[in-house]
Amino acid sequence: MARHPGTIAALAPQDRPREKLERSGAHSLGDNELLAVLLGHGGRGADALAIANTILSLAAGSAGLTRMHRDQLASLPGVGPAQASRIAAAIELGRRTLSGPRRARPQFRHPRDLAAFLLPLYGAHPVERFGVLLLDARYRLLSTQLISVGSLDASVAHPREVFRGAIVAGAVSVVAFHNHPSGDPTPSRDDVLLTERLQRAGALIGIDLLDHLILTDAEYRSFKELKVL
Repeated sequence: MARHPGTIAALAPQDRPREKLERSGAHSLGDNELLAVLLGHGGRGADALAIANTILSLAAGSAGLTRMHRDQLASLPGVGPAQASRIAAAIELGRRTLSGPRRARPQFRHPRDLAAFLLPLYGAHPVERFGVLLLDARYRLLSTQLISVGSLDASVAHPREVFRGAIVAGAVSVVAFHNHPSGDPTPSRDDVLLTERLQRAGALIGIDLLDHLILTDAEYRSFKELKVL
């Protein structure tokens, strides 16, 4: 029987993903091999490496995995709920690793500081998330509040939802953020209108809207840098 070149069976035993990892370390594996190790086993008609190749093809590469919903993964041939959960957990663990431990409260003096903090945590998600950072008078983080998950609209991002936590926490300023699952960080007209609305509301209650960041898996747009704020 012919062995398909994209399968584990076609590889020499020492070159199979798990054996290769044990021999040379995780850094020596390609994206498809790492995913195959994570999957652990294949399904009917396809081994773990073949399934990994299919997933990466659908995701347009490993970076696209962060935009794939668990249910979407679970629906793929050879990938069940348990394996989909394993992939989702690995992605979230990687995201938390990138964000790193913080012994002191981070301080944000520039939009790039905000982006470095927010991108690993919220940039790559398959659905839109909207939240705010609450800051003290020295632009140090008091807390992060995720306000909505799903399509962003005026009712979800109402100023009372955005500033309620800021008032309770005694925040001096806030930074709004949300991600664009499309991968395009360009602000929409609705994004601009929302930013202007939040800026006016903050001015009325004495809490400054310092910035609004739109995030993707690798890029951001700052309304402050765009001179909208």
